[in-house]
Amino acid sequence: MILIFVLLYLSTNPLFGYFCCMYRFFTVTFLVLLSAQFAKAQNNNDIWSLQRCVQYAVEHNISIQQDVLNKRLAHYTLLQSQLAQLPSLSSSGSYAKNFGRSIDPTTYSYVDAGFDNISISGNSNVLLFGWFQQRNTIAKNRFSLQASQADLDQLKDDVSLNVATGYLRTLLAQEQINASEKQVDLSKAQLAQTKSFANAGRLPELNVAQLESQLATDSSNLINAIATYNSAILDLKTLLNLDFSTPFSILAPDVQVSDQILVSNMQPEEIYQQAKIHFGSVKGAQMRLEAAKKGLNASKGALFPQLSLNAQLGTNWSSNYKSYNLGPYVRQSTGAYTLTNDTVYRYAPLNLPYTPTLGDQLSNNIREMVSATINVPLFNGWQSQYLVRQSKINLQTQELNVYQAELTLKQNVYKAHNDAVNSIQKYYASLRAEQAAQRALDFAQKRYDLGLTSTVDFLVTQNQHYSAAYNLLSSKYDLIFKLKVIDYYLGKELKL
Repeated sequence: MILIFVLLYLSTNPLFGYFCCMYRFFTVTFLVLLSAQFAKAQNNNDIWSLQRCVQYAVEHNISIQQDVLNKRLAHYTLLQSQLAQLPSLSSSGSYAKNFGRSIDPTTYSYVDAGFDNISISGNSNVLLFGWFQQRNTIAKNRFSLQASQADLDQLKDDVSLNVATGYLRTLLAQEQINASEKQVDLSKAQLAQTKSFANAGRLPELNVAQLESQLATDSSNLINAIATYNSAILDLKTLLNLDFSTPFSILAPDVQVSDQILVSNMQPEEIYQQAKIHFGSVKGAQMRLEAAKKGLNASKGALFPQLSLNAQLGTNWSSNYKSYNLGPYVRQSTGAYTLTNDTVYRYAPLNLPYTPTLGDQLSNNIREMVSATINVPLFNGWQSQYLVRQSKINLQTQELNVYQAELTLKQNVYKAHNDAVNSIQKYYASLRAEQAAQRALDFAQKRYDLGLTSTVDFLVTQNQHYSAAYNLLSSKYDLIFKLKVIDYYLGKELKL
């Protein structure tokens, strides 16, 4: 009741209405801001930078996932070879039912009647000396694991470069759309101006038709640019292994070409020496060469004797086995006679047969054995000799692979450096051409506005500027890509 009276009092107070309005105002404002933040977050989630694209591709690329599995197999192979140094241990058990004349395994005597038999045994074996075969095998598998890791790193770098290529191609297509839209807007403005001049009698209708044709051409260029952009987006999603229906737009960074050109001042030999240290293809070939050396040593070890230690523990049970207990003393005839032909007797204990229990037999029949074995390979169809020869050929093959990997890397680095230098020159030539075409267009625009030049001449100048602008964009992104290739060989992160 008190609460009701308080609420009735507050409802009649004007301050209560004011506070209610303020509460509703702040509530609505908070919800609007929350919705705006959510929408902004959604939009930001659709925008992809180069770093995000590279990271996503590395995490979802199928080839990389396959290489991860190959590395895991190499790891298990190494682990298995390390555990092979431990002694082997095995146990076995059997149950048999014998019929006819058989040997009792507990007494090793022939038995004519059938009986049951249980046998339990355990064996252990350890290699004492085998000419370091196991150690060389472990070292070989360790180098193979490092080679798998190098292959995985190389594949990640290759995927990153492919993503950077697709990303820059998409950026170029996006820039081309912007340039085409500006050209369409410019043609629309010129067409409207020309129509007004034609209506005033200052220009003939032919100029209007020519500008309408130019507008149609510019619109076609815009449609082609959009189609190229859509195709580039699909190709980039394919590289990322991203679903095609996922909203996707790239972040257009403000790339300063002057900041990117600094890396081209390095000499190609310097770039090669740095790339040689970390490049996955070279490191993988070097690790496989070391693995081949250890594999050859392991193969040679099979040609020599091996010393091993063996231990065995076993027991058995037989249903036919009998044991005897001493019974009471009884009077027995000795078979001898006295001079009066009286029988000679003696008192001896009576032997009472019985079948021991399973536990007693298993405990009493335990047998143990320890032996040292030396295995001398005399002849095995030349398998060991041919394995050594195959290992030697594999070693020579890996030496050639290392040389080939280093040679290929050096050729690619020198070519990439030469392409980057040429791309710089092409970019500055395109920049000067665009600036000259812009000045020519400015002069042509002024003359056209004064009626001192024909529409055809003006459109020719305008198209020349459009072509020069496109060439500048193309050379700019080509230069950025060539410089990113240099970063790729230097092991730098691919970013804009």
